[in-house]
Amino acid sequence: MSVRENIASNLLTTISGISSPAIKKVTRQPFILDELSEQQYPAVIIQTSEENRDDSELGNGARTRHGTIDFVILGFVKGAEANIDTKRNELITAIETEIESDITRNGNALDTQVISVETDEGSLFPVGGIRMTIRCMYEYQSGTP
Repeated sequence: MSVRENIASNLLTTISGISSPAIKKVTRQPFILDELSEQQYPAVIIQTSEENRDDSELGNGARTRHGTIDFVILGFVKGAEANIDTKRNELITAIETEIESDITRNGNALDTQVISVETDEGSLFPVGGIRMTIRCMYEYQSGTP
């Protein structure tokens, strides 16, 4: 597998391991929100997003490259009107805490950062949605991203 795929797989494994709140569905495949049962919340989708690459060496023989890749994490919780914002915040905190426990993504990344967090601001009620952008910086040899 490529370094990029190893990082994506690590994010999936890391988020799958969150126990508080216990995330019931974690996938890299999009799903239709209306088809989730009550027992499948909280649910998380991890999607690879933008990537920038550059050479870390100069000249014709340059082989080492750096990649900066963003992953979008979409999370969904369900609850009553009184606690939907709390449930969103708990999910954000749990994901951020778990991701920051290993910023190297099991030795595949140089760094991992949460660079943005957004919520649906109640527009999906009775479901609450979050969107987090995770940025990973990594190094690879040309031809083997």
